[in-house]
Amino acid sequence: MGSPKSRATPRGQSETAGGKGGEFAAIERLRRLLPGPPAGEVWIGDDAAVLGPGRGRQILTTDLSVAGVHADLGVIGLDDLGWRALASAVSDVAAMGGRPDGAVVAVAGPPSTDLELLYEGVAASSRAHGCPVVGGDLSTSSVLVVAVAVTGHVEGEPGPVLRRGASPGDRLLVTGPLGAGAAGLRALRGGPGARDDTALAMAHRRPRARLAEGETARLAGASAMIDISDGLLIDLGHVADQSGVGYRLDDVPVARGATIEDALGGGEDYELIVATPDPARLEAAFATAGLRAPIRIGSCTADRAERTFEGEPTAPLGWEHSWDDPGSSP
Repeated sequence: MGSPKSRATPRGQSETAGGKGGEFAAIERLRRLLPGPPAGEVWIGDDAAVLGPGRGRQILTTDLSVAGVHADLGVIGLDDLGWRALASAVSDVAAMGGRPDGAVVAVAGPPSTDLELLYEGVAASSRAHGCPVVGGDLSTSSVLVVAVAVTGHVEGEPGPVLRRGASPGDRLLVTGPLGAGAAGLRALRGGPGARDDTALAMAHRRPRARLAEGETARLAGASAMIDISDGLLIDLGHVADQSGVGYRLDDVPVARGATIEDALGGGEDYELIVATPDPARLEAAFATAGLRAPIRIGSCTADRAERTFEGEPTAPLGWEHSWDDPGSSP
């Protein structure tokens, strides 16, 4: 519960989130039932938990991947599901500016599940992200579920980058064009508006966590950061809510083959949104590190109610699981 995030469903649609019966409201109700963190630690409410004050702080996060909810196994393989399950958890570490140390992977599914194929994808993702799988658990169930917990760390100062550090006047940047994840799912399904595009399909099947970008942004003075798993607008909304700022978006980079709707709310891009008071320093750090240049998209404002794109008000477009609120009236 270190991260109130979900993944886009196989329907490939964006939904306006933030309703009373939504996932984020449910997490807030659960947070109130649990003790709060001691000084210097971060628990529920960010991309990951931060444990232990001072240097060498530990990062801890977990993510669930459920067949039929987070993955359409009609168009991707079990190996792709394994890759994506680990990558999505590692991405939480990237969003804090940290490095992964190891993962435990728990799988529950029908006895007929091809575990070797699933773990081929887990192992490939583990190698690609430098995050060894050090343990886990197995159980049978009627639905395939993969739960991944990742530990990581941040060395030295500055410490982990949280969602709540943005200030009015900070510039907003993203680490790459957006919308490829949603467009890739459409390409795999071959529905209306789909393109036969291998690169787009791979963006959905094998997304990459932006670990080098996250650490570089942290060391370059990023004030707030989050990964784009649920959609640009809904994830940027988390930063705005927790930082007490508004935002004004001037431009949004759209991945080739994607639409502006994909970029704003498609989710599962795993690019990073970075807030910084010094965008030139951030851009120079990325260039020195040999990374793709970050893209300026707007700025934070003092008016908490201001949330605009090209001058028009935005809704928190993206994905949020539905949960009943037992305290609400029917």
